[in-house]
Amino acid sequence: MNKYIIDTKENRGFQRSLREDLIWFGERFPSPGGGSYYLGDDGTPCKDRPRETWITSRMAHVYSMGALLGYEGSLQKAEAAVKGLRGELHDDKNGGWYAGICADGKYLPDKQCYAHAFVILAATSAMLAGISGARELYEDAVSVYDRYFWNEAEGLAADTWNTDFTELSGYRGLNANMHTVEAFLAASDVSHDETYRIRAGRIIERVIGWAEENSWRIPEHFTDSWSACLDLNKDRPDDPFKPFGATPGHGIEWARLIVQWTLSTFASGSKEAEKYISAAKELYARAVKDAWSCDGAPGLCYTTDWTGKSVVHDRMHWTLAEAINTSAVLYRITKDAKYASDYAMFMEYLDGYVVDHDNGSWFHQLDSKNHVTSTVWPGKPDLYHAVQATLIPYVKDPGISVAVAVKSGRMCDEL
Repeated sequence: MNKYIIDTKENRGFQRSLREDLIWFGERFPSPGGGSYYLGDDGTPCKDRPRETWITSRMAHVYSMGALLGYEGSLQKAEAAVKGLRGELHDDKNGGWYAGICADGKYLPDKQCYAHAFVILAATSAMLAGISGARELYEDAVSVYDRYFWNEAEGLAADTWNTDFTELSGYRGLNANMHTVEAFLAASDVSHDETYRIRAGRIIERVIGWAEENSWRIPEHFTDSWSACLDLNKDRPDDPFKPFGATPGHGIEWARLIVQWTLSTFASGSKEAEKYISAAKELYARAVKDAWSCDGAPGLCYTTDWTGKSVVHDRMHWTLAEAINTSAVLYRITKDAKYASDYAMFMEYLDGYVVDHDNGSWFHQLDSKNHVTSTVWPGKPDLYHAVQATLIPYVKDPGISVAVAVKSGRMCDEL
């Protein structure tokens, strides 16, 4: 069906309808203080759950793009999220951002690299949308990040501090570093400070090296000396942030970020560019081969072991979103029909299983038979992956951040 084929009028319309539904679905996220409520199955705020910084930042990013696209009410929602990041979620005493604030007013412990990277991303998008306070948010975010998380000697980021930044965890993780790359590329695009693009490249170099050593399956967990912990959480493999084994969705997501960094750093077709594009293709191919339909049913499994055998068979919506993005990006830069075919396959699966055609948004978790489940991700907490999957496939220049593409009009026609 043309509905699933990239660059057709029908697919652009399908993507537009998905995006409009998502923007509508999430509109009840802001708390009175601006922090984002975790959203339930029908978009109802779950007020008994913490209002977390990473979700609030993602909502600021999404609704800033919504404002740039002209969606009614999006500007006010983005402003609310920025208010939350500058207000109730900000640690005025110790600096940085609390992981979250609970319904009883108590704060979640620790200062997370993952959350702070998303604050940077949120601030860059809010700046593009012209939101008051966004510049100050950005300057605060990069200052805190540079001081506590970035390790210049290692070319990588630390993971977790205690609340007052006096004790650093011995754990190091690539999930936080992956979103650091995303945030750094956006920071460079918006602030024109190439320091952050260079740093993103240093992270990417290390990740490619680890991936090559493991048959293009990326280790996720490390000690503070960056020694891989390949068996971490083997006893609880479906952890939402630190699962055991390889995470195909991250291999796919890294592939897209590597392409973005490469195209923004090297001349197209150069030897250097081809080296990194080749690595991105390897990561994508390995992840899709390992994860797609691994147990006979369509869908991408959550995790595999180090031989590629699936461990957690559940399908997470974010993995599919990243597969949609990366297949489209690889098609744009290679014109290879196999990537367009993959994109159509992923879009058809999305429409058939993952979009909630009754209550809106996307189901966040399906089991191996593609039945809705909620052992890892109950409800539909945020919109970040899904909304980006309606935009990134139609970015004309995959070397720029998605919010910059939206702001500058460098999107394919009839978006």
